[in-house]
Amino acid sequence: MNYYSLNHKAPNTSFKDAVIKGLAPDKGLYFPENITPLPKAFFDNIDNLSYSEIAFTAIKQFVSPEIPEAILKTIVEETLSFDFPVVQLNDHISTLELFHGPTMAFKDVGARFMARCLGYFNQDNTNEVTVLVATSGDTGGAVANGFLGVKGVNVVILYPSGKVSEIQEMQLTTLGQNIRALEVDGVFDDCQDMVKRAFLDEELTSKMQLTSANSINVARWLPQLFYFMFAYKQLHKTHKDIVFSVPSGNFGNVCAGMMAQKLGLPIAHFIASNNQNNVVTNYLQTEEYHPKASVQTISNAMDVGNPSNFIRIQEIYKNNFDSLKNNLSSYSFSDVETKEAMLEIYNNYNYVADPHGAVGYLGCKAYLKEKPNAHTVFLETAHPTKFLDVVEEVIKEKQELPEQIQAVMGKTKVATKIGSYDDLKSFLLKS
Repeated sequence: MNYYSLNHKAPNTSFKDAVIKGLAPDKGLYFPENITPLPKAFFDNIDNLSYSEIAFTAIKQFVSPEIPEAILKTIVEETLSFDFPVVQLNDHISTLELFHGPTMAFKDVGARFMARCLGYFNQDNTNEVTVLVATSGDTGGAVANGFLGVKGVNVVILYPSGKVSEIQEMQLTTLGQNIRALEVDGVFDDCQDMVKRAFLDEELTSKMQLTSANSINVARWLPQLFYFMFAYKQLHKTHKDIVFSVPSGNFGNVCAGMMAQKLGLPIAHFIASNNQNNVVTNYLQTEEYHPKASVQTISNAMDVGNPSNFIRIQEIYKNNFDSLKNNLSSYSFSDVETKEAMLEIYNNYNYVADPHGAVGYLGCKAYLKEKPNAHTVFLETAHPTKFLDVVEEVIKEKQELPEQIQAVMGKTKVATKIGSYDDLKSFLLKS
């Protein structure tokens, strides 16, 4: 499979080069040249397939021929070493739990898959690759864990000071080895802007190979389509019209779901559930796309004012607004509404949701007012104890910390504070 730049000013390239470069030379996001739907028999027989078999079949066309099938099967099996259960709350709302991995966030899948692909590509390379990544919360921990100890790969993570949870911060600042954290005086958009500027800086890129592990990287983004297939396997016999409500920040997750749909997965509709960072909600109402400065909320991983992956979504729909709107609804909710939803979920269903999942739940409720016969599935993207202060304050119930969280508590935080792009550049050049 070859990939082309969405800026259309760079040569097409292989999966390997797309992964290593992260961005195209013209700074566009890469997109696969072709999407070949899977045979109907694959979905008809999905009950007889393991998660690894489903994922291998779904991803194979996007990585062939550069990763041999035997290697790819191993990568997939190692990536998917935990469960993805669907929990039904009522007749019309279920949740897909994506927090059973090592850092208890949905990004574990993409980070683990990308780390193993990059490790394979770099195994005989004497040149080191620096993974440069901005995080609004969960990406940092997932990337740190996924790339820990990978040969020939250094990881530098930028995160906004005071705007990630304590547990999220511990997960990305305490591992050591080839993982280094930069605490940025600013918001997530500042971190992301610094990363983008680094990729444009020829003085920097002439001295080191930079790549990204945000969902702009195809190896981080594409594996997220697995979740939707796993949920379909669990639900398709009992619910015909399945609608996914995706808590959305950088829009990689919902975009990956749309790729699963392009592969033939019978998804009836998508909901992009936003917090107050509602650029896409506004776009679907007005047909005018206006990125803006991000606003800090309790669902911090969604605090993105200029979602990188929305250009991929527009590409899927050939920039046809009506076509996109027919398949995507979007709603925006405040922190007050999010807390009310968390309490409602706990009181009505004895289920503890994190703030991001609660936004997804609200998206389900809003959509069901319009389409009451659908079965909606909101993605519970992170374990609630990653947002302990908010969760315990809302439900008034002490939460027990899972093993994965206990493992990082009490460790020593190691992070370098920076305030500008020049600080980042100096740090990288001295590394």
